[in-house]
Amino acid sequence: MRALLIAALLAGGSLAQVRAAPPAPEPDAAAVARFVALAADCARREYPNHLSHTLASDADARPPRELTPAFFGCYDWHSAVHGHWLLARAARLHPLAPFAAGARATLAQDLAADKLAAEAAYLQGEGRRSFERPYGLAWLLALSAELHRWQDPEAQQWARNLEPLERVVAGRVATWLAALHYPVRVGEHSQSAFAFGLMLDAARARGDQALAGLLEAKAREFFAADRACPLAYEPSGEDFLSPCLGEADLMRRVLEPRQYARWLRDFLPQIGVPHGGEPWLAPAVVTDRSDPKLAHLDGLNLSRAWMLEGIAAGLPRADARRAALEAAARAHRDAALPAVTGEHYEGGHWLGTFAVYLTTGAGLGK
Repeated sequence: MRALLIAALLAGGSLAQVRAAPPAPEPDAAAVARFVALAADCARREYPNHLSHTLASDADARPPRELTPAFFGCYDWHSAVHGHWLLARAARLHPLAPFAAGARATLAQDLAADKLAAEAAYLQGEGRRSFERPYGLAWLLALSAELHRWQDPEAQQWARNLEPLERVVAGRVATWLAALHYPVRVGEHSQSAFAFGLMLDAARARGDQALAGLLEAKAREFFAADRACPLAYEPSGEDFLSPCLGEADLMRRVLEPRQYARWLRDFLPQIGVPHGGEPWLAPAVVTDRSDPKLAHLDGLNLSRAWMLEGIAAGLPRADARRAALEAAARAHRDAALPAVTGEHYEGGHWLGTFAVYLTTGAGLGK
């Protein structure tokens, strides 16, 4: 237990935050296996593909595998990146599981130095200043952090291979943060709060104190004075992230528990209070999982679950709100996990990552 406390403190957490966090559940390789299968299936599936690609000339009209040779599968670049994060995390946590060898083989093939150098060159191409900013860039830093945590010689080589691309991404994020005057408060990829949280965890894990400091300062600048977030207005019809919960989950990473408890009382005064006869914060209803935008709501239920767990963990253990937060997290978890089946590629190419992020306690530093 002492070693775990020390490791968590070195990763950037306070002693109070470490004590407030719930005990880590025993990992279940069988439960993770079906999510690994989804990521393994799409990692090298080039089509269908939704490119976020600016063409400067005819020469830029090339297939995805040539444009971004490491991260060309899984329908889009950010899903390919976080699919590789899933494979790395699963293989690190379950090195003896039947899926581990296949996950490692995919990582070895895709995280080769030449492919990642080509990715770095692509990001620096003309017209790509805002490419995958902030969502995909945040997941790239999370992938780097996951590799750095993995005490395995081959994984450490993959981490070194990733360093040129990681430097480009970290530099681009720092430049963007310096210029960003307003947060983006939406329920999709451009949301500031979720990306800040993902990047802050990654920066702390990688020992990047400069980037962590920038993110903490921006979080305070944008969100410290926020009050009465309109949670009853959520979700919008295509959300996969909650603007209100995403912000609250970020700020528990920045504020000490007692300070956070006071901030949260002003920001989400409605915690635990039923709305319109419904239980407090009922899971979102998904009407058509074959529709790529409507399927976002499965992701919302998953991300709400881990954000609610994070918010509860950020509070002092005796805080009365923890029970309502944890109950809502369980309801969202129970609603969402059975839906991650891969029946429809619209959700199958990315929901496995959200499921693994939730079930392995990634946002809680586990």
